[in-house]
Amino acid sequence: MSIKRSFLGVPIHLGTLLVAFFLLGGMNAYAVNPDVSDSEDAIQAGQALFNANCKTCHKLDQRYTGPALRGVTERRELDWAVNFIINSQLLIQSGDPTANALYKEYNNIVMPSHEFLSKDDVMNLLSYIEYGDKAEAATTDAAATGEGAAAGGGGGIPTEYLTIILVVLVFVLLLILVVLGLIVSVLTKYLNNSDKLDEDDKAFINQKGDVKKLLTSDGFIVIVTTIVLALVVKTAIDGIYGVGIQQGYAPSQPIAYSHQLHAGQYEIECQYCHTGVEIGKSANIPSANICMNCHMHIQNVGGQEGISPEIAKLYDAYDNNKPIEWVRVHNLPDLAYFNHSQHVVVGGIECQTCHGPIEEMEVVYQHSALTMGWCIDCHRNTEVNAQGNEYYDKLVLLHADSKDALKVKDIGGLECAKCHY
Repeated sequence: MSIKRSFLGVPIHLGTLLVAFFLLGGMNAYAVNPDVSDSEDAIQAGQALFNANCKTCHKLDQRYTGPALRGVTERRELDWAVNFIINSQLLIQSGDPTANALYKEYNNIVMPSHEFLSKDDVMNLLSYIEYGDKAEAATTDAAATGEGAAAGGGGGIPTEYLTIILVVLVFVLLLILVVLGLIVSVLTKYLNNSDKLDEDDKAFINQKGDVKKLLTSDGFIVIVTTIVLALVVKTAIDGIYGVGIQQGYAPSQPIAYSHQLHAGQYEIECQYCHTGVEIGKSANIPSANICMNCHMHIQNVGGQEGISPEIAKLYDAYDNNKPIEWVRVHNLPDLAYFNHSQHVVVGGIECQTCHGPIEEMEVVYQHSALTMGWCIDCHRNTEVNAQGNEYYDKLVLLHADSKDALKVKDIGGLECAKCHY
């Protein structure tokens, strides 16, 4: 009996590892909390609540502005999930580690409170999150590398997921190597005790592995090169998809203006300062004159002495007829056409739908991705507010035979020329 192949020469196929990885991963199906109802009535009621309050920032089966929601009752305690939905800020301020970890992970973006929701409303919402649109989940996953990735603003597999996959693959590979090492050890011991081998065979069996030879082998070099190239290509693709996307951008302004104070505490309507939002394409950046409409009447007693340095900048701009050089936060490319009045007046879209909880921002930041995919996703899911608007009467009649509600995509919302001149 003669053995002429080293155990180090046994091939380990990457395809086998991938199959094993996905089979193991498929065993991690989550179990929905039994207190969450799967009744059709609860799911439908939850869907209405989700569309009204959540869909701007969340999707059920993929990461968006916020995390993917399905499976939340398995990942978190039910009471925690309910409290977080009703008032996440309260949990964050209480020092809850999970809430604070989410807050940091998503760029310190605070989810608006929903204290107007009852406990039953939240349970219905969770019913839709866990059981709603299951048929669309596969479609969502399939499209995640395409338009869904563009809608989220990153494109491709998120970097953190790629890191997790690589770590798991390395762990599985190490585990296989350990098992192979044990098998080699057992076989070597068995063959050494055999009387059927000559001295040459025993010398071959007991040979020591040459680490230097292994590291310089063609197979090892190919594997390392492939991993490095994969990481480089992934990084390049992420960078390409991220060109022009400024989600989270929060520049310093020449005057530290607080939307939290003006729009939040004093409840000043957005339209009072941004005068063009209902009548034109642009929302308009307010001039010093608009600011002085209020500040002329709320000066400190005794004149301008003792006023804050930021208010002094406002007075200086007004007295010297000098424009305030505000830094633009939301900036669409020139090739894209967007009309504020069309969305705000005709569509009935709230400012917070695109700009986020502006009334809670001390410093304004870009809340949404504002990518083409993000806009298209909104057009596909947003229902047309046709009630009381005669312009849509004929379109509503033409759409009457459809089981689905009339959405923006049905009235040309996906046509290229609508947004691109």
